[in-house]
Amino acid sequence: MIALASNLFYGTTIAVTILVLAKNRADTVIQFIDATGEDFFKKATNTNLMTDDHIARVMEMFGSKEDVDHVAASVPYETIVERGYNLSVSSYVEPRDTREVVNIDELNEEIGTTVERINQLRADIDAIIAEINA
Repeated sequence: MIALASNLFYGTTIAVTILVLAKNRADTVIQFIDATGEDFFKKATNTNLMTDDHIARVMEMFGSKEDVDHVAASVPYETIVERGYNLSVSSYVEPRDTREVVNIDELNEEIGTTVERINQLRADIDAIIAEINA
């Protein structure tokens, strides 16, 4: 199973998955490749494009059958049976975590500095108001 990026084919804005069947295979390991990431296509005006280099990378992974973090996973047939024959690539290939990493200690320090500055500004405003009222 090879999942490709969306908008690769004219008039087809959804992502496409290619199911590769081999009749004479000895093993029952199924390979899932997630080629939906920006490393596997080039954004264009109306449709996205897969260059020869992109295709070569996918074919190299397909040929090697090796696991690649966040891109490819070889899964035994038994695992697929256990999961109710689910053939969704995203079920077997863990996506890359793109969330921003936040350092809580630095954030708390920044908040403390901001609170001190706000308190100082309030004290300054109170002093100005007291001077105006006097």
